[in-house]
Amino acid sequence: MSDDAIESRGSAFDRDVVVVGGGPAGASAAVFTARYGLDTLVFDRGRSSIQRCAHLENYLGFPEGIDIETFYDLIHDHVEEAGCEIRDDLVESVERVDRSDAADGTDAAGAGGFVVEPQEGEPVTAERVVAATRYDGEYLWPLGGEEMVAIHDHGDEEHEHFDDEYPDADGSTPVDGLYVATPSDADEQAIVAAGRGAQTARTLIRDVRLDLGIPSEFADHHDWVRQSAELDDEGRDRDRWREWFDDRLPDGHDFDPDELAEIRATEIDRVFETYIDDEAIERRHERAQERLLDHVDDERILERARRIDGRYPDAELESTASE
Repeated sequence: MSDDAIESRGSAFDRDVVVVGGGPAGASAAVFTARYGLDTLVFDRGRSSIQRCAHLENYLGFPEGIDIETFYDLIHDHVEEAGCEIRDDLVESVERVDRSDAADGTDAAGAGGFVVEPQEGEPVTAERVVAATRYDGEYLWPLGGEEMVAIHDHGDEEHEHFDDEYPDADGSTPVDGLYVATPSDADEQAIVAAGRGAQTARTLIRDVRLDLGIPSEFADHHDWVRQSAELDDEGRDRDRWREWFDDRLPDGHDFDPDELAEIRATEIDRVFETYIDDEAIERRHERAQERLLDHVDDERILERARRIDGRYPDAELESTASE
């Protein structure tokens, strides 16, 4: 089954995936789903809990830490580059889609799906929803009711909150098509939340692939690129990959031969697409460096350029570096 099946399957809904929350967990999940080819919309009210942090100092890749404004801009830039739309709005509720809410008038209720009700904009239907808001899961309660609710005592009063133990460790939930990256036990550190978002997205993608008829032995999707120089003659041989695919099929399977051949061809194409040559690697490296410069203060860039150009004497360099 080809990738076109993804688009045709999601045609009954406005979006394939809606992610509620644009912090590290939600942004990470959105990058993975969009890069796989799923039409992804992110609702972000602009008040992610990470914005309470004075300076993010333990996120891998930033030796001196990074200010929250720049970090937020970077992750949203990445989300949009991956192909997502970010909508500045607060989601008030997520409910099962009603037949009349389907984008093309089909029986979307029979295929599952959700209606996402924002505070200001129009409702959006989606085949799958990823919850990624740390503090408030009440918008999900119409889907699960008491099963999602935990009660704790605060003085003489009882308070209800989203039960962190409701979703499984991989982000899946008892509600088909609903995934929870956060609230969860990954909330307290940004880098852990981002990892949780990625794991949740990979669970979602696996479910998409299973629904497309891809055997479970091949349903896990790995989003990475490799050097084409690693491919030897055997690795470039499609017949070798066909044998690899067939060897992993379960004994006695009853897959339709034509559908299986199409799935196999698509999966082999995916394997080859993950390999890029030296020229492509260099182009990506240059674009990545340029993109990072978009988020660096212009005065810092000019200052570093002047230092590289040797316009500062050593004493002034030391003085500037210590400021």
